[in-house]
Amino acid sequence: MDFEELYREVILEHARRPRNFGDMPEATCHIHGDNPTCGDEVTLHVKFGDHNDIEDAKFTGSGCSICMASASLMTQKIKKKPKAEAADLWKRFYALLTSDQETTELDDTLGDLQALQGVRKFPMRVKCATLPWHALEQALRENSAV
Repeated sequence: MDFEELYREVILEHARRPRNFGDMPEATCHIHGDNPTCGDEVTLHVKFGDHNDIEDAKFTGSGCSICMASASLMTQKIKKKPKAEAADLWKRFYALLTSDQETTELDDTLGDLQALQGVRKFPMRVKCATLPWHALEQALRENSAV
């Protein structure tokens, strides 16, 4: 199995069985995002802790495989992380999808999120992959005083 096939399997697995999918009434914030051009909708539920970290994160919504896999992978990656680390992760992930330069080096901080690197070849799908991340960015911005 080559890396491209392995990455496809990671995306399909997270799209079929998303991790951290479900409502979280006790969340500090609920950020809704949608992409009207393709129909993706995601609501990110984030519970911020006392020590400036993301205590828990879940999402609800519906969308294409790329959007659902991205939200699933993201929520796994940001749990128990300081807000600054989550913001840095968002920047690295966005660069992975939008950089003009093809990278062959693995970014260990991204881990399985690198499975979505192939999306960069399809600019219209980048919006699908980044939708949950834009919700995270808004949650971090709105709760900067927490």
